[in-house]
Amino acid sequence: MSTILRPYLYLAGGIALVLVLNLLVGGIGSYDQRIVVNIGINMILAVSLNLVNGFTGQFSLGHAGFMSVGAYASAAFTTMVLPAASDPMSQGLYLIVALLVGGLAAAVAGLLVGVPSLRLKGDYLAIVTLGFGEIIRVILQNVSSLGGALGLANIPRHTTFLWVFIILVFVVFVIERVIRTTYGKGFLAVRDDEIAAEAMGVNTTRYKVVAFVVGAFFAGIAGGLYAHYNSLIKPDDFGFLKSVEIVVMVILGGMGSTYGVIFAAAALTYLPEWLRSFTMFGIKFSDFRMSIYSLVLIVLMLVRPQGLFGGFSFKGRRAAAKKAPIG
Repeated sequence: MSTILRPYLYLAGGIALVLVLNLLVGGIGSYDQRIVVNIGINMILAVSLNLVNGFTGQFSLGHAGFMSVGAYASAAFTTMVLPAASDPMSQGLYLIVALLVGGLAAAVAGLLVGVPSLRLKGDYLAIVTLGFGEIIRVILQNVSSLGGALGLANIPRHTTFLWVFIILVFVVFVIERVIRTTYGKGFLAVRDDEIAAEAMGVNTTRYKVVAFVVGAFFAGIAGGLYAHYNSLIKPDDFGFLKSVEIVVMVILGGMGSTYGVIFAAAALTYLPEWLRSFTMFGIKFSDFRMSIYSLVLIVLMLVRPQGLFGGFSFKGRRAAAKKAPIG
């Protein structure tokens, strides 16, 4: 198989798999469908943050802030600018336009945050991005035209399983292709040894800003999908805990492993829901589900500190990217 055609065949295969799964998902209940869609959205968020934390070696704690910018921008565009859509084709077109608006708004926010802050490293960058996420949340709580603390309601529900997972396939395709280009090697160089990369003439700040903006763009798209599925978004949906949740998915999956963070996003999204109905020896574990969730994370980090797939590619070979440092 030609090395040029292979990625596009994988892309076609991924889309075909999503089309087949879409037929199966149609037969499950609405609650289970919601879980599956949330898994897909979290996968997009984890893959986009992996570009920043995993492949470029930064440590961002404000990814939920970019998600919120994308969610509110796309939802406001749909509810305040676009007319109502009555047929599926118009709904799909409206969703694409709204997602692009949300993604671009998040990318602009990423640029505004990234340019002044990405000269920082480690814990300092984490604090700045954490502050950004909280600033966005507080601003949204006080903008009455966007619903304030009560949130923005009556958002058309255009998001479906098909849209979420086709977009996930494209996000994975784009990031994997970028990382394998000469430009993508700059991200890995910054991550592995920033001082050596600078000594070789690599503009490390530019590479960090580009990764930050691209990651923010995809987080904004995930936010748009979230808004157009839930029909109601509130500032508290995108708080600090949401950012931590995404970071945990990246660390648990293995920073620098795209397929690892996809698996971790699916597992960590489904685990709390599964524990709701899990019963053993007459004990309902729903009362302790978050404690069990935390215990599982602690055990996994003790047993596998580099993440479930850290250091290995999807095909089982040693990945070119080693574990990214934190701090």
